[in-house]
Amino acid sequence: MSDSTKKEKTKSAKSGNKMSFWAGVKAEFKKITWPDREDTVKQSIAVVAISLVIGVIIAVLDLLIQYGVNFITSI
Repeated sequence: MSDSTKKEKTKSAKSGNKMSFWAGVKAEFKKITWPDREDTVKQSIAVVAISLVIGVIIAVLDLLIQYGVNFITSI
């Protein structure tokens, strides 16, 4: 087989793969069950609340570590 014939087959196979890829993506998107508004609001509130709690915990730990390091370096 000549090089040009190989390139043509490879090129057509690649473009076919792109089309089948997007067809697969479209088929998978049809299978998705999206949450309703109530679930989305509940989950968003949970994420914000947990983020705030973790932020406070990190801030407290940061202050304690900072105090500890300042205490140790002042000795």
